[in-house]
This record gives sequence, structure tokens and C-alpha cells, in this order.
Amino acid sequence: MEQVEKQIIDFIRRNHVSTTEVADCLGKSGLFHDSVALNQRHFEVGRIRYSYAIEESNWTVHEEAEKLEDGEIFMIDAIDVNGRAIIGDLVSKYVLLYKRAAAIITNGKLRDAHTLIKENYSIWCNGVSPIGCFNKNVNKEKYNEIIQKGKNIYDGAIAVCDDSGVVIIGKENITEELLEKLRKIEEQEDIWYDCIDRRKMSTFDTVCLKKYLKNN
Repeated sequence: MEQVEKQIIDFIRRNHVSTTEVADCLGKSGLFHDSVALNQRHFEVGRIRYSYAIEESNWTVHEEAEKLEDGEIFMIDAIDVNGRAIIGDLVSKYVLLYKRAAAIITNGKLRDAHTLIKENYSIWCNGVSPIGCFNKNVNKEKYNEIIQKGKNIYDGAIAVCDDSGVVIIGKENITEELLEKLRKIEEQEDIWYDCIDRRKMSTFDTVCLKKYLKNN
């Protein structure tokens, strides 16, 4: 892992930088669509390990899960699964407990919701369903272009996950410049709350006019 990547992940984790703040640093962008917290009050950040499910099968998810390393975010891209749940409790337990992934994020559905909720797993998904994918080997070749595009975008990027959803820091944004923006936005948030809570300024004076810059 590159040094700046480690620094960004460490800064976000230590300072509990929210997805809202990260998205602001990315120009109010970076949302991983169709993925919301299954269980509340989880906060996770880490390097993404990209995987995918295709043609109503989760065979490829099992394959990719073997490659996981400690602290990674396991992303599952749902491709032509037709609303079927991609994985359930068994794979989630393997990924989060035994492979020590920080979280699972997916734009698809999961099953065994009762167990996933009871175990309070760090999961972000597009809902739940009792109807799961099949465990069958499928032909990946016709999906090569889609899969490669997903890997190029997500594999090795950084995911930040909290109750607001998932924000992706693309590989092109893992820079010293972003790290500095994160530091500045944390300082700005402290100043804004001080203005509202202690100085009793309005949000208009604080956020829009930035009157705090005009006095000491």
C-alpha cells in the first residue's frame, strides 16, 4: 500500500471523517449508488477488493473472497443477477470474521437478514431478499469488458462507509492534495460548530458569509 494511501485511511479512521465530509472534499461526488447500511452506527474505511456476481450466480464471489487481505473492504458488483440476493450469512461470516475484511459493500441484495442483523455485521447493500443466487460456474468471457471496467474503477480505491452510505475515493484522488483537503475540512467543521455553539452566529453568517474570517 502506498504511503499516501495509508495516511489517508489512517486520518479518516482516527478522526472519524464522515462520508459527508469526504464527499465534500471530492467536490460533492463519490457516492457508491444503491448501497445503504444494513446495520446502524458502523463506520469503516479501507482499500477496496473488487468482486462481482454475474448471471444469477455467486460462484465468482466465492473465488474472489479467497484473495481478501486484512482490513480490506469487500465490494460485490451485482451484474445481471435480476434482484437475487448475492450472499448470505455463510459468506458474510467467512469474509468478515475469518478473512478479517473491514466491511462488505454491494449494489445488490443479501439474504439471511435476521442473522446478519443479529450479528451486527458491517454491511452496506441494496436491500434484502430470501431468493438467492445459484452456486454455479458461469462463462465470464462475455462480461470481460464490464468486469475490467469495474476493476479499473474500484479495485484499489478507498471506500468510506457510515450511516449515510458509501463514498469511494477513486485511485486518481489518492493524493497528498486530498489528504490536505481532509485536514482542512476537519478544521473547518470545528470552526463552524464553534461559531454556532459558542459565538451564537447564524448558519448564514457562518457558512455563506464566513464572517469568522473577518475577525480574530
